[in-house]
Order: sequence, then structure tokens, then C-alpha cells
Amino acid sequence: MISEAHSEGIDNLKSKIYRTVIRPAALYSSECWPVTKEIERRLGVMEAKMLRWASGVTRLDHVRNEDMRERYGVVLIQEKTREQRLRWFGHVLRATEQSVEKIAHKFEVPG
Repeated sequence: MISEAHSEGIDNLKSKIYRTVIRPAALYSSECWPVTKEIERRLGVMEAKMLRWASGVTRLDHVRNEDMRERYGVVLIQEKTREQRLRWFGHVLRATEQSVEKIAHKFEVPG
């Protein structure tokens, strides 16, 4: 039988792997995505499935997604997406006037 301390250590490792490898790969260049409710929903479903898979919990166990995120110390993936978009927008605002991102930000489509 696995001790509780050992099990907690495994959960911490799984959480760290999820936060440092899996989630960044899933959100790669998400600051440029056109975010829709459908994309946010799919990201949430992906996150819930990954956390459940990592812990061996199924929907039949009746464990809420919020409880799974709390167990692993993970914030909503939609919040991380929002953070990335705001971070990128900050870079755009601080960019020089000749930079591509600044030109694109100020670009106006006639008509």
C-alpha cells in the first residue's frame, strides 16, 4: 500500500508536470487565437480529462472538476489563456512604433 505522504508527493509531481509541460504545450501561441466560447469550453474539457486521467479518477467517481483542480493546485485553463493574452498585449503596448506588432495594432481597415 502506498503511504499517504508518498501519494501526496506523486500528486505534487504530476501537478508540476501538468503546469510546466502539458498546459504550456496546449496553450502554445494562444495569445494570438481568436478566443470563442467553444475554444474555451474545449480547453476546459481537455484540462478536466487530463487531470482525471493523471489521478485515475473517472466521472463515475462523482468528483467535481473544481475538486480536481484544487487537488493539483491548478487554476482554470481559461484564466491562464487570459493571462497570456494580457501579457502579450502589454508587450504590444511597450513595443517601438516601427515594430510589426505595433503597426498591426494601430492598423485601421478602411470601409
